Amino acid sequence: MHDNDNRPAHTDRPTHGDQPLDAPGPDGHSRRDVLRTAGVAGAGLGLAAFGPGTAQAAPGENQADAVQEAAVPARQGATMIGVPFDRRSTVRVGIIGLGNRGGSMIDLFLAMPGVQVVALCDPVKDKTERAAAKVTAAGQPAPATYTKGDHDFENLCKRGDIDFVYAATPWDWHFEMAKTAMLNGKHVGVECPIALQLDQLWELVNLSERTRRHCMQLENCCYGRNEMRVLRMAHAGKFGQLLHGAGAYNHDLRGLMFDPDYYEGPWRRLWHTRLRGDLYPNHGFGPVANYMDVNRGDRVTHISSFGTPSLGLAEYREANMPKGDPSWKETYIESDRTISLVQTAKGRVIRLEHDVSTPHPYSRINQLGGTKGVFEDYPERIYIEPDHTNDAWGDFAKYADWDHWLWKEHANPPGGHGGMDYIMVYRLMQTMRLGLVPDFDVYDAVTWTSPVPLSHLSIKAKGAPQPIPDFTRGEWRKKRGGVDSDKPAEA
Repeated sequence: MHDNDNRPAHTDRPTHGDQPLDAPGPDGHSRRDVLRTAGVAGAGLGLAAFGPGTAQAAPGENQADAVQEAAVPARQGATMIGVPFDRRSTVRVGIIGLGNRGGSMIDLFLAMPGVQVVALCDPVKDKTERAAAKVTAAGQPAPATYTKGDHDFENLCKRGDIDFVYAATPWDWHFEMAKTAMLNGKHVGVECPIALQLDQLWELVNLSERTRRHCMQLENCCYGRNEMRVLRMAHAGKFGQLLHGAGAYNHDLRGLMFDPDYYEGPWRRLWHTRLRGDLYPNHGFGPVANYMDVNRGDRVTHISSFGTPSLGLAEYREANMPKGDPSWKETYIESDRTISLVQTAKGRVIRLEHDVSTPHPYSRINQLGGTKGVFEDYPERIYIEPDHTNDAWGDFAKYADWDHWLWKEHANPPGGHGGMDYIMVYRLMQTMRLGLVPDFDVYDAVTWTSPVPLSHLSIKAKGAPQPIPDFTRGEWRKKRGGVDSDKPAEA
């Protein structure tokens, strides 16, 4: 899920916090936390289901040449690539999870033309009541509310008057909620990451194809002003032939992860006791994948990941947490910084980084390079020929004419993260109202999330490359549209 830190930002660029769903119990752990932790521990993390092992290189053979293709199961339904939404005058929305993220995103759904929030779900009753009050204050009918335990979202999904389900809950629940929504005939959008195991990613693809419902990773960073400007410039050839890119989630979350009032229960911190890989690749991976037309003419083929020792959270705990705190029972294995290299079928290279456990100014890196130049963010700067010479960076602000039509039409959008949240919701609801193909689909969702399990396996294998499945089953070779969209004719 995306972070939505409402505290002062660490940088002048938009930052992220998180959107918990569960209320803590007397021991500081939520009910869902206890259930999920027990399940994961009992299953030994389910690593056998996380994906295939790597091929072994023969003596003298290049390891990269020995990477096996990931197994691709038979398709159970027609592709969802290019499938438009049914046109509708009003999009009826159900929201699951009303913590930091869901509790703020509801404001954007209520600000959209032709959108009605008809149902809300969170086991913490006062959160649901506050959100329901926002709906009626916006002049809409009182929404149905679902607050009876962890699985009441299933009843929301069964309603016949919902077109789109939005899930903003702890990561453990994303797969189950997306699956339930589609099985009940709903399109669904989920915060990052969309699932945490490779078999779950395939199941979401299969369900989307069988049910004919879109399952989307709501990656707001794809709609950032800089990201959309670079995307249009890349597609216009301003960077020449694309060669490499980089994206990251480097954000010091130590204080928030140990704050019992921010994350309701330690659900996010506990993932640092379970996996060693990149837990949150989507913010960096999504935009760069768009630049390179991944799943739209190119595809990612394999990933090699490396991780540092896990020291940052333990040091922070030592300095800041009393000895009786439940966190002292935790052993952290998540690498303080993971660095992954992803290769594409065209030979391009994408670098991904993840670090939420050490001091670092906020950065998503957001880099793109080609035969005519390079862009780098944080701080933003550009160098492309023939505009720039003498190895001196240029001013990216001078390329404002390349802004996407969404940013030209909504120059100062409301909402969090510099307006990218508003742009994302506006565009998604627009495609649903007008019966358009969504900007991204289930294949993008699972591709952008696949580094979670695969980077863990690669780090365990000392950096050995792991094959990334072709979730499109060969459809990636066909050029098609995406976030770099044309402005539709309103009707």
